[in-house]
Amino acid sequence: MPTPPVSCYLNCLGREIHYLDWGAEHAETVIAWHGLARTGRDMDDLAAHLSSRRWRVICPDTIGRGLSQWSPDPAGEYHLDFYARLATALLDQLGLERVHWVGTSMGGAIGTVAAAGPLRGRIGRLVLNDNGPSLAAAAIERIRTYAGSPAAFATVSELEQYFRSVYKPYGWLSDAQWRRLTETSVRRLPDGRVTPHYDPAMVQQFIHHPDDYERWAEWDTLDLPVLCLRGESSDLLLRDTADAMRERGPRAVVVEIPGCGHAPALNTPDQFALVERFLAGG
Repeated sequence: MPTPPVSCYLNCLGREIHYLDWGAEHAETVIAWHGLARTGRDMDDLAAHLSSRRWRVICPDTIGRGLSQWSPDPAGEYHLDFYARLATALLDQLGLERVHWVGTSMGGAIGTVAAAGPLRGRIGRLVLNDNGPSLAAAAIERIRTYAGSPAAFATVSELEQYFRSVYKPYGWLSDAQWRRLTETSVRRLPDGRVTPHYDPAMVQQFIHHPDDYERWAEWDTLDLPVLCLRGESSDLLLRDTADAMRERGPRAVVVEIPGCGHAPALNTPDQFALVERFLAGG
């Protein structure tokens, strides 16, 4: 059984960042970074698996999400370059000179930007979970629409049903996993209703940084092993883009995950095995 994670906080670039630290007794470290409107708790299943093997796993909440501080400067701080700088500050404070990186959606984009910039040479292997250097505009608009105007409900059970609908593309989750996803990403509003646990202003990224997810320039400079997991019905990472990722830059290994869209939940034995084998150098 894996050791229970430790909940931690660090001040990074003047902002309090929360993260879970799994398997701190291990020498090798994996950074597992969540998607746009999610929290580090989405990585619980993968982190529990990896930390039961040989890896320490750090699962941050991005600024404005989960238990991390909300930014007082949304236009200036809710974007990939700042997130990559936060990640660098986090690693520096933890004394981590070299890590592997697993990122879902936005978390993958942060990994790409960091690996091409402030963490160049410090990320050994990069796993992109349904993310690439160019994303479909229609899917970005879909995500921006629901994330920018988060739904609110009278009860947590209603919020769970909402999550089951909007995150159906994640693929199979057990009832217990849906309940945990809900309970780890809920906050109560002043009027008593419940809503997802993030700062709605984080979608200002798409207003002030409209081309933030166009990252071919960075991609073409990468020189590390990359594994891309693409949901077979993903509307965000199109198959043509995934094919180009095989041919350009680091020439990623691309694996399609059946029964998923955007993005695979990283919660099944098959998905664990893909990630673990890649991180181990297989």
